Amino acid sequence: MSYIPLPSIMTALIEPLRHSIKDADPYVRKTAAICVAKIYLVDFRLVEREKFIDSLKDLLKDANPTVVANAVAALTEISDRNDTMVLKFSFSLAAKLVAALENCSEWGQIYILDSLLNYVPQTSDEATIMTERIVARLQHSNSAVVLTVIKVLLYLMNYIESKQSNDYLCKKMGPPLVTLLSSGPEVQYVALRNILLIIQRRPSVLKDDVKVFFCKYNDPIYVKLAKLEIIYRLARESNAAIVLTELHEYATEVDIDFVRKAVRSIGRLAIKIPPAADPCIKVLLELIDSKVTYVLQEAVV
Repeated sequence: MSYIPLPSIMTALIEPLRHSIKDADPYVRKTAAICVAKIYLVDFRLVEREKFIDSLKDLLKDANPTVVANAVAALTEISDRNDTMVLKFSFSLAAKLVAALENCSEWGQIYILDSLLNYVPQTSDEATIMTERIVARLQHSNSAVVLTVIKVLLYLMNYIESKQSNDYLCKKMGPPLVTLLSSGPEVQYVALRNILLIIQRRPSVLKDDVKVFFCKYNDPIYVKLAKLEIIYRLARESNAAIVLTELHEYATEVDIDFVRKAVRSIGRLAIKIPPAADPCIKVLLELIDSKVTYVLQEAVV
């Protein structure tokens, strides 16, 4: 009924919805939570006047994990459309939401994990406890759950003072990210874009895994270009030689855009790692000798 955007329907739903939110059956309560969000899209003043948002907040403390997940989803959707509404979770409420993860569906877990970004740890210990409770989710089979867990961990790490704890979390995040690269090209690309953002903030997460980003012959061009940027970001003095060898090989490929970016990356590598400058220049001179027009253009620049 909440999908029918008519004022008369919305008005008729008020009392049934009020009772449904407090119904003994969890299926009714979880459906009522989503219904509140749908009504808000049609008439937000009605939802605010009838204090249904407060009722949704009460559902966050529900004993049923599915009800909790739907209440989180509804509140998130409402807050996204209301500039004056700010969700703030206490440590006790955040801990309750995390406890509900175990029995939620995959999408329910994503909604709950995303909502934890509304929780601001008051101490380093609180943040550490929260990371310990969700880090096991990194082993989940769903890539969306894994990426959401990593997003929350990176957020909580900003409040952790212990370098040892942060190093441990960085070490734990590496293998799940690498595992995502064994998925199809579409999932790979999403993972690669996320990885690029992650290593800009926490380069230590994948500092020893540059080889897993080397391009395969059957990778789509958009995956190759994404990998190329990550390879450059992960390049250090200790791995500069193997990175340069790989970039040199890419510069002889047939795809013009990929070759251009590979040649450009060799020049950037020389600037980023001074000890690798001479080998990079030598490779660029070899590429200039190839007389290929587009390679020559990039090498000269």
